[in-house]
Amino acid sequence: MEPRNITGVSQFLLMGFSEEPELQPLIFGFFLSMYLISVTGNLLIILAVSSDPHLHTPMYFFLSNLSFVDICFTSTTIPKMLVNIQTQSKVITYEGCITQMQFFTLFIGLDFFLLTVMAYDRFLAISHPLHYMVIMSPRLCGLLALVSWVMSALHSLLESLMVLQLPFCQVLEIPHFFCELNQMIQLACSDMYLSKAVIYIVAVLLGGAPFAGIFYSYSKIVSSIHRISSAQGKYKAFSTCASHLSVVSLFYCTGIGVYLSSAASHSSHSSSTASVMYTVVTPMLNPFIYSLRNNELKRSLKILFGKETIKESIVLGLKKCP
Repeated sequence: MEPRNITGVSQFLLMGFSEEPELQPLIFGFFLSMYLISVTGNLLIILAVSSDPHLHTPMYFFLSNLSFVDICFTSTTIPKMLVNIQTQSKVITYEGCITQMQFFTLFIGLDFFLLTVMAYDRFLAISHPLHYMVIMSPRLCGLLALVSWVMSALHSLLESLMVLQLPFCQVLEIPHFFCELNQMIQLACSDMYLSKAVIYIVAVLLGGAPFAGIFYSYSKIVSSIHRISSAQGKYKAFSTCASHLSVVSLFYCTGIGVYLSSAASHSSHSSSTASVMYTVVTPMLNPFIYSLRNNELKRSLKILFGKETIKESIVLGLKKCP
């Protein structure tokens, strides 16, 4: 669907982080490095999961989906910013801005839903280990992924249609490095209370409902771990969801921190700087968080780089079996 401009606005200006010319090469190098690390790390996880039959399980299926979404997530915003720095231009067209906002909303929604599904997956693995593989069948995994995509797409489409109804003034400055939904709403000329209220309510529901699902899953996980008698069993059960819990905490804490800080300071510059945490840093750290304590994933990465053969991997796995 091509964005329909009802206001006569042809372009916006992405103001970025700084107007100082001497800082632009530093900002360019910093974000280019983080973008390359993020894309490379998440791509390696996708390759490791797809190439190793031992990782063809529900947990790694959703992890590879999350990695793919994180690549798309960062690719929605950072390349445009890098191009603008390189060309010394802050311009983004009206259509380009609406499209960027739509895809950003789509992929951040997918992050929410996939993290929720992954929490449910860990709940079943710990609370119902004997029936886990029966419940989390390939059909159900595919269905959960499909529902996540459909729900995110519908939310993204709704938010975009609502923003398209907002009347904007002429050339507008967005005090951010991408077309962020909240900034777009604040730039509307008239006070369209109903439209703005709907946009905010839908956005809160998008973040709140998955958070409630994650909280419920982990309350059940904690209850299940508490019933395990041995300390070794408790540690093993907790270690299976420690990485996911770290990612959830990082994603939600940084996202909530951004909006609380922007509401408290009313500074657009501080908001754009803080948003780097969940738009760039979190997708970059996810591959490291999931691979540092995950021996299966580390072994698959070694096989991928040729540092370990499949036969050696099987032998090592058998040695760890009781």
